Amino acid sequence: MTDRHHLLVHGATFAAVGDRGDISGVRGGGSPDGLFVRDARHLSRWQLTVDGAVPDVLSPVTGGDAARCVLAPRGGRQEPPGHTLFREQAVGDSSFVESVRVTSNRPVSTTVRLALTVDADFTDQFELRSDHRTYVKPGAVRSRQILDDGIEFTYRRAEWRSYTTIMADPAPDAVEETGTGARRLVWALDLAPHGTTELLLRVIARPHGEKRALRVPRDPAAVHRQLREREDEFVQGVAFPAGWPELAEACAQGLADLAALQVPATGPDGEELRVPAAGAPWFLTLLGRDALLTSLFALPYRPRPAAATLLALAATQATGTGPSPVAQPGKIVHEVRHGELAHFGQVPFRRYYGSVDATPLFLILLGTYVEQTGDAELARRLEPHARAAVGWMLDHGGLTSRGYLVYRADEGGLANQNWKDSPGAICCADGTRPTGAVMAAGAQGYAYDALRRTAQVARTVWADETYAALLEQAAADLRDRFQRDFWMRERSFPALALDGQGRQIDALASDAGHLLWSGLLDKEYGEVVGRRLLEPDFFSGWGVRTVASGQSAYHPLSYHRGSVWPHDNALITLGLARYGLHDEARTVAHALVDAATVTGHRLPEALAGYGRDTHGEPVPFPHGCGREARSAAAPLALLTAVGGA
Repeated sequence: MTDRHHLLVHGATFAAVGDRGDISGVRGGGSPDGLFVRDARHLSRWQLTVDGAVPDVLSPVTGGDAARCVLAPRGGRQEPPGHTLFREQAVGDSSFVESVRVTSNRPVSTTVRLALTVDADFTDQFELRSDHRTYVKPGAVRSRQILDDGIEFTYRRAEWRSYTTIMADPAPDAVEETGTGARRLVWALDLAPHGTTELLLRVIARPHGEKRALRVPRDPAAVHRQLREREDEFVQGVAFPAGWPELAEACAQGLADLAALQVPATGPDGEELRVPAAGAPWFLTLLGRDALLTSLFALPYRPRPAAATLLALAATQATGTGPSPVAQPGKIVHEVRHGELAHFGQVPFRRYYGSVDATPLFLILLGTYVEQTGDAELARRLEPHARAAVGWMLDHGGLTSRGYLVYRADEGGLANQNWKDSPGAICCADGTRPTGAVMAAGAQGYAYDALRRTAQVARTVWADETYAALLEQAAADLRDRFQRDFWMRERSFPALALDGQGRQIDALASDAGHLLWSGLLDKEYGEVVGRRLLEPDFFSGWGVRTVASGQSAYHPLSYHRGSVWPHDNALITLGLARYGLHDEARTVAHALVDAATVTGHRLPEALAGYGRDTHGEPVPFPHGCGREARSAAAPLALLTAVGGA
């Protein structure tokens, strides 16, 4: 994380706090601080002072399920601090809890004046992004009500209602105005000689539409027990490689992160589910592509997220054209948002379908799930949804009319709708961008695998041989077309994409590794591509770069044009193993595990593209998610690809 923010994640709730456990609410920078639930900031100020001054940090916040730090009033060698503060914070379901223990360092009784400045601005996360956009909020009103044991903040805009309630034990002696809208809770705490007193603070966030009876844990220890139980569910029974302890640690950390990243969703019949969120801080919500790939990586070890993801995406599958042209019958949702701006249509992501690859990935996960678990009942239940998804690929997706899955930039939404979805991600080697329709290479591989796997389900579960044969023929035709149109003979490598006129977008990019994963390339081509990805311009020593260095398009700190993505490399590793390139697969796997080992066994969303030969430790990408589901599941994919080698 940038800006020294420390993430605490629990389902759809997360908090980002500073080194001393404070929340400043300052906008700008790489990531926001605050307490967030369903895209809204429910705490924007949470700043502790002692006797009117900001305490010094003796021990800054460290990572983990709870944020712990040690503070003290400013002192010196001749006048050491009279007391020490031990803060511990944790995030629960729509809640935030803190314990402040104040210990006297003096042999006489003393009184300490503690003050906590608090506020809830209810800002939508989209307002906190560094894209310089502003959003009008007509009629919005914030109010505050003093309670016997704290304060409640309320936000209203038309039918939208949100609340943040802060409760303290003991209750504050006073609640003071600050002149800024924030309020200051004040305590005069009496300390016996060398005695200790404790202040417990509990925050409950009620986002708009929340109808559950929310319960706030008593203290951080109670939250820790809840998280540990959930982590144990994910970790228990997984056989980690004894001969490769670093990979075992990365797998265990990844499963623990996946346990924390489970968010609520609803199935086709209204059943309550938990599915992998994409990541915190920016994407703690259901993203189709991310949840599908995460579930695929985890499937051999934890099949339940796959079943839940399939049901949640079936429930949100488009059934007709919506207000946006990217919503088409049978298409799988890209992103679901619950915030204020999405509710009022000020951002298009309430249910957004701007993804060309979530739909084939849905079919791939369904086919793989049936193959690995034998759960034919789920395949029968989702048969209408799967057939609709195939129908979208053939019809609106472009397979029949254009021969490939096609997308066009969505005004107000995403310019690119494959996994590399930043504006300049699809480009030529010289950095120029295509205009008009785009046919991204990786998505064609997904389509090929989706057709083949759905054919198998049709034959073995739905007993529809005619449909199975039709899909298999469509897959074979796609494979033939692809190798004719995408293969750049002079470079012995597939193009990143084709433009609307069928011209090759010639950047050398890691997407070629996804073609190995999907099996789209003939064996001869696949082996050439696999070995090429391990050349120095692609392989940084920490993984395969998204774009090979030496091209004008390359930038080591670009989101999709030179960085190294763990999930991208996990797919590449699985693809290398599929084509029998086991030495190459182990090389990539060891690079990722080495990177994880340096970063506390947790793989971030992305790393900078700098080479290991000149940078002895991986350089973090500055604007990525600190906890990302696909990266958390990537070590499991490495374990599948190379075992404990």
